[in-house]
Amino acid sequence: MSNTKEIRTKITSIESTQKITKAMEMVAASKMRKAQQFMKKSRSYADCIRNIVGHLALASTSYQHIYMQSRPVKRIGLIVVSTDRGLCGGLNTNTFKYLLKFLQAWREADTEVDLCTLGYKADVFFKKWGNVIASKKHLGEAPSVNDLIGAIKVMLSAYESSDIDQLYIVYNCFINTMTQKPIMKQLLPLEPIESDALGQYWDYIYEPSPESLLNGLLVRYIESQIYQAVLDNQACEQAARMVAMKSATDNAGSLIDDLQLIYNKARQAAITQEISEIVGGASAV
Repeated sequence: MSNTKEIRTKITSIESTQKITKAMEMVAASKMRKAQQFMKKSRSYADCIRNIVGHLALASTSYQHIYMQSRPVKRIGLIVVSTDRGLCGGLNTNTFKYLLKFLQAWREADTEVDLCTLGYKADVFFKKWGNVIASKKHLGEAPSVNDLIGAIKVMLSAYESSDIDQLYIVYNCFINTMTQKPIMKQLLPLEPIESDALGQYWDYIYEPSPESLLNGLLVRYIESQIYQAVLDNQACEQAARMVAMKSATDNAGSLIDDLQLIYNKARQAAITQEISEIVGGASAV
């Protein structure tokens, strides 16, 4: 009987865990819809300003902003976007593995890397690996651009002072509920965007001057791209957590079924043994 009691205790414990994972799955599904709405709303602005900057990168102006000037690459700045919490499957692990390949290649080429981490998981992981010069944790479920400005300014200042020669961002791109893909984008120097969406290329007429307009516009562009990356990553986080919790719930159900079968067999064996003992005792009498 002690064996059946132990199995019954395990079943009860797993059932409690299953209820928790099921609740977390439902919460993640609700949060994923909200995160997708935030992501889609900001994407229109990000795409629009990206097209404008695409025109500027192709234009021939008398003034060339420092963000458009290429130079020999000796040091690279890298912004890594991750989640603040776990229980989202291999989302962060896949991103870090993807990024480590580039970091290893840069190290072999004697190119130094300065890191900026957005998210607790990236901050903890890369503090042990590389030179983290800026970080922002605990962004919450509805981050704003103001939450990111401090870290962004550190990286832009490093580029303007030639401490870094290129600036990249790595994050998870939301493709659909089941697919999240880590990608890397170059933010600085600005690259011409060869796309049909740009239509016919043209030069803008600047008023009052290219300097005053570009100084503000290009900073807004960098901020919008980083903010969009954070929102994409948050949508990926909730989708990955929902899938992970559903998998955990299903696995708990399978484990309960297996334990229930073992419990029934153990209980049947105990009953059969008791009957045999009773029959044997009766025969002896």
